[in-house]
Amino acid sequence: MRINTETKDEISNDCFRAIANYTYDWESWHSPDGRLLWVNAAVERMTGYRPEECLAMADYPLPMVAPEDRDRMAEVMREAKAGNFGNDVDFRAIHRDGSDRWMAVSWQPMYDEFAQHLGFRASVRDFTERHQLREQLRLHAEHLEQLVQERTARIAQLEMHRRKMEKLAALGQLAAGVAHEVNNPLAGIRNAFALFKADLKPEHEHFELLELIDSEIERISSITHQMYQLYRPGPQHRVPFTIEKAIVDVVSLLEPLMHEAEVTIDLQCRDSSTQVTLPEGEVKQILLNLIRNAIQASSPGQSVAIDVVASEQSVRVVVTDHGEGIDNEALPHIFDPFFSTKSGHLKQGMGLGLSVSRSLIEAMGGSIEVESRLGEGSEFGAVFQKI
Repeated sequence: MRINTETKDEISNDCFRAIANYTYDWESWHSPDGRLLWVNAAVERMTGYRPEECLAMADYPLPMVAPEDRDRMAEVMREAKAGNFGNDVDFRAIHRDGSDRWMAVSWQPMYDEFAQHLGFRASVRDFTERHQLREQLRLHAEHLEQLVQERTARIAQLEMHRRKMEKLAALGQLAAGVAHEVNNPLAGIRNAFALFKADLKPEHEHFELLELIDSEIERISSITHQMYQLYRPGPQHRVPFTIEKAIVDVVSLLEPLMHEAEVTIDLQCRDSSTQVTLPEGEVKQILLNLIRNAIQASSPGQSVAIDVVASEQSVRVVVTDHGEGIDNEALPHIFDPFFSTKSGHLKQGMGLGLSVSRSLIEAMGGSIEVESRLGEGSEFGAVFQKI
């Protein structure tokens, strides 16, 4: 910009002033040393400070700039006094009422017709609304990215679940076929053995071996029965009953194991509305597997906690032991058929209990969750839908 030398020391041209005063942006003119010579009326609309107040400021415009942006504006003033120019440097202006607005300042040096430096002019534009829209766009983009990540993770989970279901379905067909083929000759062996055993008296020197054979035949029968339950569950009628009563019945069945393991049961029922309409036998089998596992995981003198919490749609049974816990490597596999972490006396198992339990409860529309820490124990939460 070039102006006449008559305005070198002080800008006084009425035409220029009228144009600048009616400019919507906040305009100011400065001497070469940065001293404010003139500022238009827009400054009051944008900051609440009158032009004459700005002219009286020793360090204009810093008192109207947010503290965290004052160093940046001080650098702008140094650049302007050095004769440089700049465009759209962002800063926050503090209004007299305490509110802040986002601004962008541009500046350029001024020379007369003899190329003598007269100072510089600065123009400040309010772009608060644009900044808010940009911030909203950023937040929406972050939210969209989060949704994409969640959906991607969910798709990966579903794909993993699909592959697992295909694997289980194939395993199920094999297991059901094996169980069927084993069950028929097993029945013949059991019947023939019963006739053979009937001819021997308890005093016979090998009678104890016969008892062992009988128990092992029963064990094989139990395995085939559980395999049928896991892969070919038979339909059961839904009847109304309370979860609390089912737990009491299961605990009664487990009293011999509790006595042998020297473990106690602590039952906590927070709600009275624990009634459900489900296959009672299958629910009891799920509870039996979970509570028995907790007892077998406990050391003598410990207690297994059973917490029952009811909501409007479901009942959650949490079985907590204070045993050794399950390590992170084994935890993802505990529901796999024939996978077991048990060992030693009282802790032998076939690795089908949790598989059967999850299969049964998912068929009812429920679920089983597990949390475990080494050295602290495990917590199994079974969620039963009321209907």
